[in-house]
Amino acid sequence: MKSIISDMDGVIYRGKSLIPGANEFIQRLRSEGIQFLFLTNNSGDAPGDLKDKLEQKGVHGLNEEDFITAAMATALFLKSQRPQARVYAIGGSGLTRELYDAGFVISENRPDYVVVGKTADFSFDQMRKAARFIRNGARFIGTNPDIIDPTEEGFEPACGSILASIEAASGKKPYIIGKPNSLMMTIATRKLGVHPDDTAVIGDRMDTDIVGGLEAGMTTCLVLSGVTAEADVDAFPYRPDHIFPSVADINPREL
Repeated sequence: MKSIISDMDGVIYRGKSLIPGANEFIQRLRSEGIQFLFLTNNSGDAPGDLKDKLEQKGVHGLNEEDFITAAMATALFLKSQRPQARVYAIGGSGLTRELYDAGFVISENRPDYVVVGKTADFSFDQMRKAARFIRNGARFIGTNPDIIDPTEEGFEPACGSILASIEAASGKKPYIIGKPNSLMMTIATRKLGVHPDDTAVIGDRMDTDIVGGLEAGMTTCLVLSGVTAEADVDAFPYRPDHIFPSVADINPREL
């Protein structure tokens, strides 16, 4: 029986709506004692926010320890590289909170890093400042490469779209911390205390969830409830181990 590492957006919910069968899947994991973690490229929400979001959608019984976000991984990585550095941050409160709690100074005064996550409040002024800081030597960090996120109405721009504009303005590429970086997978398996061979990753993105799990040596499960359609799979040079319409169709004991 494998431990489960699952994405959230496009897997458990889409926009404000819970994906049918997702709650039952989570409760089955809990009732059968299957170890699991939610590993999300979401950097705008803290684990407590994600727990509350799922509770509002009717999913109960989860703890903050059940979540790892790209913001958490970013803060851990930067702390291992340059503790107490100055950071210019673009993103939601979850990102700035993780950076602050890790001991970083959030500053526009000669920042050592420019750290970018998804935010609906991204502005031209932020792009201009970020590009200037990067050209002046600040290291360019992206929490995740996702270009779009699924919503109830279709799709909306995500972190990768913001990163692309800053890259064009600065002439520098960001270093990405979130999936598909194996750092995220390593943090998750260490937290669960399991080996990648004994772990299955569930996600809706071929270029982050699936390739990240593949390169980490995990069993990979693509669900078609998010950004990827089954017809899209052949465009990639790799394939998931399993393809499911949604998590409602996954029997975790058969992975």
